[in-house]
Amino acid sequence: MIHIVNVTKQYPMRHGFATVLDDVNLTIKPGEKIGILGNNGAGKSTLIRLISGIEYPTQGYVKRSMSVSWPLAFAGGFQGRLTGLDNLKFICRVYGTTVDDKIDFVQDFAELGKYFKEPTETYSSGMLTRLAFAISMVIDFDCFLIDEVVAVGDSRFQQKCHDELFVKRKDRAMIFVSHHDGYIKEHCHRAAVLMQGKLHPFDDVDSALTRYHQ
Repeated sequence: MIHIVNVTKQYPMRHGFATVLDDVNLTIKPGEKIGILGNNGAGKSTLIRLISGIEYPTQGYVKRSMSVSWPLAFAGGFQGRLTGLDNLKFICRVYGTTVDDKIDFVQDFAELGKYFKEPTETYSSGMLTRLAFAISMVIDFDCFLIDEVVAVGDSRFQQKCHDELFVKRKDRAMIFVSHHDGYIKEHCHRAAVLMQGKLHPFDDVDSALTRYHQ
């Protein structure tokens, strides 16, 4: 399970502090699909970063008893001077898993060709997100964090991403953040609305959407 307990997140500004999240609470169970709705700038991505451990709360805490992915397609953790292959090896070491049985999948899925063995600082943004998504699929996470639309590239590649995540890993927990109704309705069991730093949870998606559009 994941317990978000009394989490507040503030960022220093020139004239004080900006409170992005204010005493947020939420519990995510194994296999559960939860949507977080909110307008641009509401703090959705901040919440995802806190759940993943990329950032830490100002107050409160996040307790994880299941493994949690980084935000899918997030490439901010790559070392630019390392190749795609070397970044894969490094991430596998960090997560304590083998690498040899994952190289072929990542290389094939990301469709990087010869660039798989070139420094990632030479990659386009699309290449980086394809590599990040592919590596996310070879680490055995219990919960995937999905920040807006995860699929990149053309329709064929988007379908490949959809099948890999939503079909082959349909038993995993997922936390979606989005401001698109259809995305949340398609994938989530329940949802919450993030407004003015406060998180308002609902037992069903339709109730959350009604509150969101109010």
